Formats: sequence, structure tokens, C-alpha cells
Amino acid sequence: MVNRFPSVTTALTLKVVGIICILSFFVDFFILLLPFQPTNRVWQINLATALVDRGIVPLVGLGLLFAAYWIDSADAGGDRPQGIDLRFPAMILSSILGLMFLLIFPLHLNNVNQAKTQTLNRITQEADQAENQLNARLSQLQAQLNTEQGKAQLEQLRNQTKAQFSEILKDEQRYKQALESPQIPANIKDLLRKAKTDPQALNKAIEQQTDIKTLQSQQLSQVRQRRDEAQQQARDNAWKSGLRIGISSLLLSIGYIIIGWTGLKGRGAVQGGKPRATAR
Repeated sequence: MVNRFPSVTTALTLKVVGIICILSFFVDFFILLLPFQPTNRVWQINLATALVDRGIVPLVGLGLLFAAYWIDSADAGGDRPQGIDLRFPAMILSSILGLMFLLIFPLHLNNVNQAKTQTLNRITQEADQAENQLNARLSQLQAQLNTEQGKAQLEQLRNQTKAQFSEILKDEQRYKQALESPQIPANIKDLLRKAKTDPQALNKAIEQQTDIKTLQSQQLSQVRQRRDEAQQQARDNAWKSGLRIGISSLLLSIGYIIIGWTGLKGRGAVQGGKPRATAR
């Protein structure tokens, strides 16, 4: 007599693991729904991302479940396995999950695209606000510098800056230390090198750095550069999220639909092909 204990144990183990995988997915699913905010686009994006990231778990569970029933059928010589047959509910569940992930594909792409548009608009508004504030401050500063007191303070600042650079340039040791110091910015080091050979370069640089128009142009350029970098990052994040979640959800939907519909079709063919009992 053939010992069926190993195959029965294997089939039972696969069924238990498969059912746990499926149930764990639905536990995560109901937890992810809380707090329920169906009108919140960010909530929809996070929910779709979490579901797709966990979407492979019930797929593995279904595979283990069908493998267990295949072992039962092979061990029983093709007869119907004893106990509760979960294959038909599993096929229905697989079809439902396939439809769910198929719907996630366009919905997630649309949500990500709209969220990207909102983020880009917000970044633009913040950059415009920063530019307006900068222009207002610089206009106020320009008005102050147009007075006699402001002009005197500006000239004093230029003279102090020139004197500090001149002291460094006159002392060869301090000059070398400044060039080797990691704490001094690269643009200051470049200015020291130029001023060493061309004293007029120092005067031009000081005038440019204390000129309101030059200062305005530099700071506006920095604001716009940060704006462009933030917008590019928002586009990249949206593109990556849409591509990863979209393709993954589409692949998951194909897998679930194939399992569900193929199983249901095969089950219908088997039932339809059974011979009817002949009346005595």
C-alpha cells in the first residue's frame, strides 16, 4: 500500500500558506482604507501604490492553492479532492483582483498627472512670490542707497572690503593659506588669483557685488534655478511613479485575469463535458 501521508501533508501545507497569503493581503487592504478619504487624490495615489506593491502576495497564494489541489488530484488518481473545494471561489477572486488592478492602471496615471500639475503650479506660485518679495526688498534697499547717507555707507563698505583683500594680497603667506583653506568659497579664491595679477579686477568685482542690479540678477537667477530644479524633480517623481505602478498593476491584472478566466473556462468545459445520467 502506497503511503499518501507525505503528499497529503504537502498539499495541506500549500493550502494553509496560500490561504494565509490571500487573507493577509485583504487585512492590509482594509487597514490601508483607513482613514477612508476617497475624494483625496493623495490618498488614492498612496492606496494604489500600496496595493500594487502588495499585489504579488495573493497571486502567490493562489498559485500555492492550485498547486495543492493539483497534488490532491494527482494523488487521488484524478478524482475530486475530498473536503471543501476552494478552487471555484479562488477563480472568482482572481477575476475580481484582475479587474481591480486593471482599473488601477488608468486611475493611478490620471491621479499622478493631476498631482504633478498641482505641484508644478504650487512651485511656480512660490517662486513668483519669492521673486516679488526679493524685488520689493531690493527696491527698498535701492531707495536707501540713493540717499547721501546710503551712498556713504556703501562707499565705506566697498573700501573695507577692498582693504581686507589688499591685506591678504600683500602678505604672501596669508595669500597661500587663503587659497588652500577649504572654508573659503571657490569664487573668492578665483577673485584672489585674478587680483594678484590684475588689481583692477578687485575693484570691478567689489563694485559688481555691491551693485543692486547685479545683486538682483544673481538672486533672481538662484530663485529661478531652484524653481526649475523643483519642477524637474516633481516631473521625474511623477514619471517614475506612473511608470512603475502603472506597468506593475497592468502585469498583475493580466496574471489574475489569466488565472481566473482560464480556470472558469476550464471548469465550465469540464462540467459541460460530463455525461448526463441515463434514466433507468
